[in-house]
Amino acid sequence: MADEQRGRRGSYAKGVVKREEILERALEVIAREGYRGASVKELADAVGLSQAGLLHYFDSKEELFTAIVRKRDEVDLARFDPIDLSAASLADVREGYVSVVRRNAEVPGLVQLYSQMAVDAADVQHPAHGFFIERGENLRGMLASVIAARSESGDITDRIDPDALARILQAVADGLQVQWMLEPDVDMAGIVGQLFDVLVQAVPARTGDDRTA
Repeated sequence: MADEQRGRRGSYAKGVVKREEILERALEVIAREGYRGASVKELADAVGLSQAGLLHYFDSKEELFTAIVRKRDEVDLARFDPIDLSAASLADVREGYVSVVRRNAEVPGLVQLYSQMAVDAADVQHPAHGFFIERGENLRGMLASVIAARSESGDITDRIDPDALARILQAVADGLQVQWMLEPDVDMAGIVGQLFDVLVQAVPARTGDDRTA
């Protein structure tokens, strides 16, 4: 019985490792070939599996691509030091957010995948629906937390509700990706950076009375 349990644990561990290998290689293939050019067959070939063998690790093709998008986020987050929201400056958030957008411009295939999956995930039955809902809530929560703190300290305009402004920042980044796919000359990172700059410039100048109030 103990040998059987150890065998099951070993098989499970190998499955987890293989799944991670599949996702890592899939990111490479899609970044190189583009979302449309990366078929299940090509992804399977990249890891030495048949198409059926590849899908053995996922419930469906849609589940596979959902896992790839999730893995893409994990890789992006690993590139940057975690931000302490209690002490984060607007400059910290600006640099981290703009850096992710800049990185996206280097991997058009992954941007295509993300944008297509975001549209497909509008269907509540789609495997990626829950992921995109959770992802958006987490991103906006992080942004709103920092925006609220910085607006109270006078570093950023308080004319827009922090939750609304967080949603605007997300919408701008997502919308720019669509524009960039149509017009590759669009400077996504530069435009997002300018938006942050405008928010800072929109802070009214403080008078001596304001500072001592």
